[in-house]
Amino acid sequence: MMTETPSASIKLKEGTHIAKVVLMPGDPLRAKYVAEHYLENPVLFNDVRNMLGYTGTYQGKEVSVMGSGMGMPSFTLYAYELFNFMDVEAIIRIGSAGALQDYVHLRDVVIAMSASTNSSMPQIYPLQGMMAPTADFGMLREAVKAAEELGVKADVGPVFSSDFFYNPDPDINKKSTASGHLCVEMETAALYLLAMNSHKKGLSILTISDSLITGEGLSAEDRQDSFHDMMEIALKTAVNTEL
Repeated sequence: MMTETPSASIKLKEGTHIAKVVLMPGDPLRAKYVAEHYLENPVLFNDVRNMLGYTGTYQGKEVSVMGSGMGMPSFTLYAYELFNFMDVEAIIRIGSAGALQDYVHLRDVVIAMSASTNSSMPQIYPLQGMMAPTADFGMLREAVKAAEELGVKADVGPVFSSDFFYNPDPDINKKSTASGHLCVEMETAALYLLAMNSHKKGLSILTISDSLITGEGLSAEDRQDSFHDMMEIALKTAVNTEL
């Protein structure tokens, strides 16, 4: 049985709930992997459209993990409902990204301070001008601290969230590099905009899976092994975030 909510996309299974902090990878199978390998006593709370979501504990604190799908429209569908229908207070995106600077290397962790975007999404919010999608500082500070404690190289700065995986502008990567962005991905700006306007907390922690400077890329196996650092930072951030 499932518990009814205002959501058409998340249906809580009988006797389940969602933690106040949710980790969100794009791939629902990665959410399953995180739940089974990092959380204690994970319980499946949602499987509508196979967008798997689990709640368990990490270091004694409840944490949930749920897939978001790919791109900003899919991400905001689930994140909006988590923030506004499920009483979630903080979302941490955990995903992969392509490096845009020569000093950002494969397997590096990037903690996104802000996110530029070519999406029209910022224009929709009721503000004269353009919203500047920005991380929650408290969460960002905890993530940087966790990386330092773990001895993980973490680059902190602006990222570029693209609506295109295959961009029709052949010079888009050069432009993004020239404007100082550390990497490119497809969801962070949406998380920051939504968190700011929902008066909630959002942070994006990314692993560099390929370089748009050198053309190098990680294999599927290497990606999974390399994501361990990102997961440790995200989980430490989750349990230390003040709500």
